[in-house]
Amino acid sequence: MKASTDTVDKNTVVILDAGAQYGKVIDRRIRGLMVKSVILPLDTSVDKLKNYDAIIISGGPDDVFSPESPKPDPDLFKLDRPILGICYGMQLINQEFDGSVVKKNIREDGQFDIEVDPTTAFFEGLDKHQSVLMSHGNSVGRLAPGFRVVARSNNIVAAIADDKRRIYGVQFHPEVDLTENGIKMLSNFLFKIADLKPTYALQDKLQEALDYIKDRAGNKQVLSFASGGVDSTICAVLLGMALPTKQIHAVHVDTGFMRLNESTAVHQALTNVGINLKIVDAKDRFLRATAVLRGKKTPPLNKVTDPEIKRAIIGDTFIRVMDEVIEELRLDPSDTVLVQGTLRPDLIESASKSASAKAAVIKTHHNDSSLVRKLRDDRRVVEPLQQLHKDEVREIGESLSLPTELVWRQPFPGPGLAIRLLCATTPYKTADFKSISDRLALFGDRDIAAHLLPIRTVGVQGDGRSYSYLAGLSGQPDWPRLLAMAREIPKRIHNINRVVYIFGDKLEEDPLDITPTFLSTNALDQLRLADAKVNDVLRVYDLQKKLSQVPVISFPLNFGIDGNHSIAIRTFITNDFMTGTPALPGVHLPEEALNQMVSEVLSVPGISRVVYDLTSKPPGTTEWE
Repeated sequence: MKASTDTVDKNTVVILDAGAQYGKVIDRRIRGLMVKSVILPLDTSVDKLKNYDAIIISGGPDDVFSPESPKPDPDLFKLDRPILGICYGMQLINQEFDGSVVKKNIREDGQFDIEVDPTTAFFEGLDKHQSVLMSHGNSVGRLAPGFRVVARSNNIVAAIADDKRRIYGVQFHPEVDLTENGIKMLSNFLFKIADLKPTYALQDKLQEALDYIKDRAGNKQVLSFASGGVDSTICAVLLGMALPTKQIHAVHVDTGFMRLNESTAVHQALTNVGINLKIVDAKDRFLRATAVLRGKKTPPLNKVTDPEIKRAIIGDTFIRVMDEVIEELRLDPSDTVLVQGTLRPDLIESASKSASAKAAVIKTHHNDSSLVRKLRDDRRVVEPLQQLHKDEVREIGESLSLPTELVWRQPFPGPGLAIRLLCATTPYKTADFKSISDRLALFGDRDIAAHLLPIRTVGVQGDGRSYSYLAGLSGQPDWPRLLAMAREIPKRIHNINRVVYIFGDKLEEDPLDITPTFLSTNALDQLRLADAKVNDVLRVYDLQKKLSQVPVISFPLNFGIDGNHSIAIRTFITNDFMTGTPALPGVHLPEEALNQMVSEVLSVPGISRVVYDLTSKPPGTTEWE
């Protein structure tokens, strides 16, 4: 699906990958502006790079002054090509031209207001003040000769430019939704600076996907896992367009981690669009499943608390079920390939080598487990959507006139409720718990109290994975203020990557007790019912399309009631699913709808409190695990 790097490929941008979580989002934005792009490793030789008309250097998790950090071909900057460096890319440019990069005492993670110079081509046509996404700990120190500062975030350099050589660097991420005018900035780079033309269309992406299926599947039998979500459904539809029906076997695996009545609904929905679906009941199989990680056998899934081990077991169990289905259907394993609706963000967050050679693992997706990677190495995995993001897949679905309820179905993770049920046996308390708690308490006042909770969730900070504390705010809800606090707390206290508002009376003491929890039928059923009640309210208020995703999470904090759990409502607004913001109650989400969700969830037996996730991504991932 990638353009050849051995021949001249005009009107194409090359993105040099330094390991960014958002590297593929750059690719998405470029193609959204109808310009073709390819992603190559940062150290790609200049002999290949000279075939492209513009170069973008991505961000990445490394320090530019580390001996192990990725470096480009030394002759890269001798090419007469427009270059844009993003985050790590900007620091690399400044260092290469004899500037310096320094580690600051404060990180910048999240949305920040910066002041830009609209006279430079990159910011042409924009207001002086811009809201952008920052995610960094290092910054420009001494500015490289020949460059000028064209944007600042307080005292931190946010962008540099050498207009004569057409080399630009930005400390923020223009490719993500949280940079409000990022598309305009990238458009300026492509069309005003690099003088490219918008000639790449949606039909090209669709044809590339169909050509890929024909090439990878050939005459083999294909086993397509269909969850009922937009990705796997459109993947199955594309299979039907590319291959004869006799080659295609669509399978839905009921893992026991599905939503209420989910498998029945999936069967009906896919039947309605002409997909003949086989249902496999594997509920008991998954709860007892194990995996081998780093040479050691894991405990059974229902005795595991670590989210990465959960994900690994679930991913490997899918492949074992696939092997059993192949045997049941009397197919030849050597002549059968697995088809998955894998998207680019899945591979990026899993640090799959098929997406990036340098990215850090944020969370291992079930469709990128160790057994899946082995199958991929053996060319037994077909992933027609692996170059695409969710919004692109939906564009294809709409272009194929698929039903709206399928195209806009809210995403649901492959591991399902298994990674929305947080498991723990003891409260999470590190040696510095008290000092972190004391610092956090300073954010509170007589109206709002700030509490460090003995729970940890997965986040993404500085292009790397964090597994850190959850903070809770209680008191009278002032939503704009609460969201502002949620942005500020992780910036000041890096041990915290997620902040929630706790509904109910203001807490007089920090809640410190948990209910020891593993994956069990009872705990899953409780979460299943809470999830159904939240989704019923979403449907009543017609919010499924307005809110990109609404995970409902069970976590073991019991707020003083032994045996109880609590429920988190995580609203998420995004296009790229790599970054996003929570819905602001009263603006994006009617307060009466939110209050109804809370009331309905509290009617579920064994629920102590409901909390509302106030965290943007970054620093908090969409899911909690």
